[in-house]
Amino acid sequence: MPKRKFVEEFEADIDQNNVIHEINDYNAFPNKELLEKLRNEIIQSLIDNDIQSHESMDDFVKIQIDKIIEGYDLSNAERNYVYNLIDNEISGFGPLTELLKDKEITEIMVNGKDEVYIELNGHLVKDNSVSFVNDDHIVRVIQRLVQPLGRTIDISHPMVDARLEDGSRLNAVLPPLSLNGPVLTIRKFKKELANIDDFLRTGTLTPYMARFLEACVHAKLNIIIVGGTGSGKTTLLNVLSSFCNPNERIITIEDAAELKLHQEHVISLETRTTNYEGTGSVTVRDLVINSLRMRPDRIIVGEVRGKEAFDMLQAMNTGHDGSMTTMHANGPTDALNRLETMVLMNGVEIPVIAIREYIENALDIVVQVQRLSDGRRRVTSISEIIGMRNGEILQKEIFKFKQTGVLPNGDVIGEFLMHKYVPKVYDKIKARGIDNLEDIFG
Repeated sequence: MPKRKFVEEFEADIDQNNVIHEINDYNAFPNKELLEKLRNEIIQSLIDNDIQSHESMDDFVKIQIDKIIEGYDLSNAERNYVYNLIDNEISGFGPLTELLKDKEITEIMVNGKDEVYIELNGHLVKDNSVSFVNDDHIVRVIQRLVQPLGRTIDISHPMVDARLEDGSRLNAVLPPLSLNGPVLTIRKFKKELANIDDFLRTGTLTPYMARFLEACVHAKLNIIIVGGTGSGKTTLLNVLSSFCNPNERIITIEDAAELKLHQEHVISLETRTTNYEGTGSVTVRDLVINSLRMRPDRIIVGEVRGKEAFDMLQAMNTGHDGSMTTMHANGPTDALNRLETMVLMNGVEIPVIAIREYIENALDIVVQVQRLSDGRRRVTSISEIIGMRNGEILQKEIFKFKQTGVLPNGDVIGEFLMHKYVPKVYDKIKARGIDNLEDIFG
């Protein structure tokens, strides 16, 4: 983004004195409190004076900065630091500008003007170097983020869920829905999702588990990945999707497009929220139903969370083998119970036993992924659906991760286990001509 005129003019002035002006570390200055005070005064002035013209805004901001910092004994570096902060307010996203650029940060959470949290290397930490002036400042930044997307947020529309231009997911809630003031959450988009080698290197799963899951995808078994928020479900789904045959026609369906498949024949569908008139929404269920008319070899749904679960199961039961999806659930059993509830949400009068049989016929493999207390992610369970007994769906675990303790530094220790059990799906896998698992189950 080009620099504002007032920044260019100031940098031209101090460059004559050979001063390095690219200083962004707020903690490097001894007068941190003063710089914070000056920043807040200038930003509040910007909020109070809504200048529409870009040229008049440049002039206005330069005058305001000069007027407010006049009389303070600031070094050129400190003065330029203040100018760069205000430049972020005008041409960037305020205090979040640098956080959004940082590739190591995976999530940004704003709970209040002095409560900004980030997820870094799997750990949630409070960033004390970032703050807002007040609630109006937070709302101003949220509006700047969503306006290019054709979205709005205000008292009459106090909640927004959107995908930013780079693919990051944004959610914001304003009072009166939020009792804590404006709340903003941004899950940043990863341009390069992990691959199976990354998973093996970081210990997310074992080579045996990786080979088994790859064979399941090649054999077109129906797979559901379950786990909590931020556990890595979508990342694992993307890795498993990479095993699909390059000649297959794959249709992906997501609320916010995150999957990055490298096969040649991929159709990506994304939901649409309502417009200003409250109409025009297209749901995951709408897209699942429509995808059945698009001659798919596989249907991959980013996440099932409602009525679309019934249509997804229908697809799995009517010849669309190899379908995959994810779901928020605490474990494999909880996932099946939630699927049952989602089918009932359709309002169709189907006996519970029939729904369970439907689920049992549709699904083959349930994979659980979990983010441990040390921030690292593990595939903690791989199970198969083996049938029904007394009206209950039966599962059998094939692989698991067993936590055995926690080191003084917080690192989780444990081991991957493989049960002495030959899965029933092994026959399906071999029937597809895949016979490279003999050393595992033979």
